[in-house]
Formats: sequence, structure tokens, C-alpha cells
Amino acid sequence: MTRICDALGHELTGADPAAAALFDSALAELQCYRGDPLGALDAALARQPGFAMAHAMKAWILLLGTEPALAAPAAEAAAAALRHAATDRERGHAVALSHLAAGRWREAGAALSALSAAYPRDGLALLAGHQIDYFTGDARTLRDRIARALPSWHEAMPGFHAMLAMHAFGLEETGDYTAAEAAGRRAVALEPRDGWAQHAVAHVFEMQDRLAEGIAWMRGSDAWAGDSFLQGHNWWHLALYHHELGDQDAALGLYDAHVYPDRSRLALRMIDASALLWRLWLAGAAVGGRWQALAEDWAAAGGAGIHAFNDVHAVMAFVGAGQAERAAGVLEAQRRAMAGTGDNARMTAEVGHPLARALIAFGAGDWAGAAALLERVQPVAQRFGGSHAQRDVIALTLIEATIRAGDSARARALTAGRRLRRPASVLAGALQARAAAMAG
Repeated sequence: MTRICDALGHELTGADPAAAALFDSALAELQCYRGDPLGALDAALARQPGFAMAHAMKAWILLLGTEPALAAPAAEAAAAALRHAATDRERGHAVALSHLAAGRWREAGAALSALSAAYPRDGLALLAGHQIDYFTGDARTLRDRIARALPSWHEAMPGFHAMLAMHAFGLEETGDYTAAEAAGRRAVALEPRDGWAQHAVAHVFEMQDRLAEGIAWMRGSDAWAGDSFLQGHNWWHLALYHHELGDQDAALGLYDAHVYPDRSRLALRMIDASALLWRLWLAGAAVGGRWQALAEDWAAAGGAGIHAFNDVHAVMAFVGAGQAERAAGVLEAQRRAMAGTGDNARMTAEVGHPLARALIAFGAGDWAGAAALLERVQPVAQRFGGSHAQRDVIALTLIEATIRAGDSARARALTAGRRLRRPASVLAGALQARAAAMAG
């Protein structure tokens, strides 16, 4: 019997050559975060319903989307992957998927680490593990998971650009900005359509306060946009540069045109929308009816209590729209989640719930109460996932709450620290000036 393999030589149970080619195409698109990898997988499964790794990749895509509506088809795909798995590699994916489907994010990540040690050229295992590290805020493993596998890769291999892109993001999140920029730029040179590589370098510019360079980087090419399902997030990064430079009109224009132009109810898009509007709202920008539209989309999407990071961004929209009852509903869903099992219970208890309470206090004008909660949660905020750039909204909200609470000494200290880290930021200068004016 002919042995069917993927592009890097891994055996594919249940595939024929055409289905294997569709699998390779889906992985290549997924590694660039664009196109329609699910469509290619469905076409492969229509040909070969027992194709184990096609079921596995479909399950990873659906589960990592953190969309409540996708939970049932994700579980179905994960069960099919387990049912048809016949090799150790395929069974390894099925075990990791079973952990994630049950909300055991860290166990899924550990299972994928073991899988990658045995199969370091398994690009799907590395990508899924990398995303789990991001969702759990594990910066060290975000870097090291890819670093351990990189010696098994070389530039002629399909997907090598994605290894560089993931390594670049891990390097950036652990503060090695020079190496991160070099790896990210190399990845983009190899594959300009790689949205994750573009994104990794954008993070470097954000963290190093190289705002003008960041704008030039994002404006220098549009290859990362187009059919990319990461493009909204990359436009969000461009908007952050303009926000830090005090150009709120430009940031709002990007929100309307690119970050949230179509009122998508996908979690990834709504998170970016909430995070940008909240920053602009803190800075005094006139966001108009955008809060109300976004709040309606969060309410329609549902899913409160499933992922703490998403909950916090839903609360931002409800607070911004003045919808106290819906914000309180998220708190209640979080209380139920904290009584459950799985990693989200811990992430919610340690970060998501106190942070949601802080945002609600801020919206109610309890500036001192909000500041107290934010100050306690900030040192452990990485435990509920996201990146340094995303979690920076906590620092900005803490500064604003401290200023509004009239705590001049604390406001001066916080704004001085931010200004030292961000000397090019007009926003940081404006916050420091407000804090200084409080002291007369």
C-alpha cells in the first residue's frame, strides 16, 4: 500500500495524494494567517472522510478561535481526529486536542511540547502550541517552543518563514528586541504575505517606542493585508502608533476603515475594537456611537465566562456604552466560571474578574476603587494571556484612574515611569503634564 505523506515527510493516515495536497495547502495558508484553510480541509475530508490530520487541523483552527458558536463543530472534529488516528504523531495531536476541548490549555500545551520534541518538523503542532502559549501568557515557552525545533528546519523547507515569525514573536515578548526584529524581517522577506511575521516586527516597534518607524513598517507594504484574517489586528497596531503620537483622528479613521469596518462578531475582531476604542476614550476622543454598536455585537456573540481575556474586552464595550446591566452579567458569568474547572477558572479568578470589576468601577466614576484593583492585578496580568502591547491598556487605565482620583503623588510616579519608557510618545507626555498640573 502506498504511504501518503505531507510536504515534510510525515505520514498521513486516511489521505490520498489529492487530499494530502489540500492539507499542505491549508497548512501553508494557516501559517500565513490568510485565505480559507478550513475550505481546503473540508475539500480534503469530502474526498477522504477518514483523513486524521485534516480533522486535527480543522479542530485546532476552530478551538483556537475561542468562538462559542464553534465549540460543537470543534469537538466533533477533535473526536474524529482521535477516531481515525493511527500513528503516534496523530494520536499526539488527538490527545492535545482533547485537553484543549476540555479547557485544559496548559495540559494541551504540554502535550504539544512532547509531540514537538519527537516531531520537530510538525509545523501544525508548533503553530498550535505557539498560540496556546500566547493565550496563556507564557512568554518563555512562546520563545523556547520554537527555539527547540528550529535546528531541525532550514530555509528550503515549506513553512520555514512561519518558524522565524513565531520565534520572532517569542523573542519580542521576552524582551530580546534586536533578535526579534531580525527574525521577523527575515520571515517577511521570505514570505511577504506572512501576517504573523509582520505582526512580530510591529510589536518590536511598539515596545521600543519607535512609533514613526512602526508607521513606516506597516505602510511600506500591504502584502500582509488582503485576505488575511489577522489584518484587523495588524491595522490595530498601526492605529496604536498614531494614538501614542496624539493623532486620535487617524486612529479613529483606521478603526472605521480597517479595525472594525463590518461589525464582525468574531472574538478576535471585537477584542481589537474594544481595546482601541477604550484607549481612545481614555484619551478624550469623541468615539460617538461606536461603543453602542460594538456592545450590541458583543452581546449577540455571547460566550461570557468561557475565556477571561475575551470577557474583559466585552466589559470595555459595555462600560463604554453605559450598559451596566450587561457588564454585571459578565461578572456573574465569571463567578460561575471560577467555580468550574479548567484553566479559565484560574485565569478568571486571578486576572479576568478583578480586571472586569476595575473597568466597571472606572465607568461608574469610582476612580480610587478602580485604581486599587488595577494596581493589584497589573503584576499578574500576563496570566490571562495576550501580549505586552495588549495588556498595556491596564497601565493606561491605571494612570487615568489615578489622575481622576486626584492622587497626585501616584499619578506623577506612574506618568514619569511611562514617559521614561516612551520618550517619543505624545500621549505619555500629555499624561505626565496632567499629573504635574495636579501638584500645582
